[in-house]
Amino acid sequence: MDFDLVVRGGTIVDGTGRPGVCGDVGIRGGQIAALGEVKGRAAQTVDAGGLVVAPGFVDVHTHYDAQVMWDRMLTISPWHGVTTVVMGNCGFGVAPTRPDHRGLIMRTLEKVEGMSLDALETGLGRAWPFETFPEYLDAVERRGTALNVAVLLGHTPLRLYVMGEDATERPATPDEIARMRAIVREAIDAGAIGFATSKASTHIGYAGKPVPSRAAAFAEVEALAGALGEAGRGILQATVGRELFFKEFETLARATGRPVTWTALLAGMMGPGSHRELLEKSRALVKQGLQVVPQVTCRTLNFEFQLKEPFIFESMSVFKPISVADFAGKVRLYADPDFRRAFKESFDRPKKGAVFAGLSWARTWISWYPPDPSLEERMVSEVAAERGVDPTDLVLDMALATNLDARFRMAVFNHDEAEVIELLTEPDTVLGLSDAGAHASQLCDACFSTYLLSRWVREKQAIALPEAIRMLTSRPAEVFGITDRGRLATGLAADVVVFDPATVGASKLRRVHDLPAGADRLVADASGIEAVIVNGTIVRRAGRDAVAPDGALPGALLRNGRARSTT
Repeated sequence: MDFDLVVRGGTIVDGTGRPGVCGDVGIRGGQIAALGEVKGRAAQTVDAGGLVVAPGFVDVHTHYDAQVMWDRMLTISPWHGVTTVVMGNCGFGVAPTRPDHRGLIMRTLEKVEGMSLDALETGLGRAWPFETFPEYLDAVERRGTALNVAVLLGHTPLRLYVMGEDATERPATPDEIARMRAIVREAIDAGAIGFATSKASTHIGYAGKPVPSRAAAFAEVEALAGALGEAGRGILQATVGRELFFKEFETLARATGRPVTWTALLAGMMGPGSHRELLEKSRALVKQGLQVVPQVTCRTLNFEFQLKEPFIFESMSVFKPISVADFAGKVRLYADPDFRRAFKESFDRPKKGAVFAGLSWARTWISWYPPDPSLEERMVSEVAAERGVDPTDLVLDMALATNLDARFRMAVFNHDEAEVIELLTEPDTVLGLSDAGAHASQLCDACFSTYLLSRWVREKQAIALPEAIRMLTSRPAEVFGITDRGRLATGLAADVVVFDPATVGASKLRRVHDLPAGADRLVADASGIEAVIVNGTIVRRAGRDAVAPDGALPGALLRNGRARSTT
């Protein structure tokens, strides 16, 4: 055979932003071997007549670090045309981790990334096949994955590995910083795509303590990022917070010469129109020649929550006792008039610039309430007005009536589409924040790619198709230093998605119980995705898996942004 696979007769949109052209894609040995009119015999053929043929989509902001150890398919990302993921964002991960710290890491992920502790304990098991970060990369590569995987080294497990439980309590000593910097360099040499950290006030870990990275002085972050500059490769990913924003990004970018990408620039973060001031500050850094790239998203940040784990409120000082309380303690506090009074005051009159300033009961729905299902999908503010009660009291009362099981869904940020399009069309941003693998029971934005193509390209016609595909492929690959994919060009890896532009999209979210220990998560189904090809192997066809999850899988570990097997 001349080719292993030929995708014939589609509109090839190559990921560069150029208009599509009709033609074929010939694949051999996991690489793109021919484009245009491809003659010769093929072992397999995909008929792409009437369809778009694009590079596989790249998701640079996932949290599959634990899930990859039990779900080699990395669902649901391939459903939506994603062929490459970056894990380890926000400074979280599972390596390096000493055996006696595994419980702390899992409880941290439970709190800060909304992961089920039962699922983590069951899925990871007792005998983790790694301790150090290089061992983790080897374990992922040895297991095999359906998708390509690149991994950031996280600041939180790194700090815990070196400092033990002091990691949440204090700044590091010079000796500890030196040890951590050596581990960062070791990780980069082993293939880490970069280093990730967080100062976000919403990142509350086990026992209500700030996650370890938040206890780091800026000098520590600077020293650890310096290992990237020393190596001459790798990206710094940061989740913004006090002492880690534009001023610090400028310092880090200048000192290291490495790109910095931050999470996340969202519409409404500090009130209507607030994104414009942040864009101006970002542009000022770009004009100085610095690679400081905000991550944006095309979807409203809808957060489904229960008051047993009130993640979106935990940056409020009034919620500090909630964060450390057990179930009974939470119930007592939610019923307490003084707590309710303080919650209302903080919620209704937030301080200027507070991270929760955009929260509103007027953008909150009752999503699950067994005592009265007729209330489901109704606005909290409307039901409260009908009953003549304060919306905060209504939410707390409904939670207490269900042992804190009632679910509510709040449109937190990015709810004004007129503002969102300004972020999406800003040339120096990058699509991110799918959070795939995290907050599984609370949100699902792993479908961002099909949503972009349906909502912003087809329905609103606000973004041209070639540009949207560039945003999903070559742009994130370029920012993160993924060099062997992201475009359709001869010699590059054969990561390809074939889709129908007239029907591509994402369904409404549905809740399933398919995580280890029967834990639940939200998923979105994809429509219009005809084929997903990873390194020349079809992994999805007509909405179904085309490879066995327990068999040989084609995904590659992208060490320093590149698969070992490609030239």
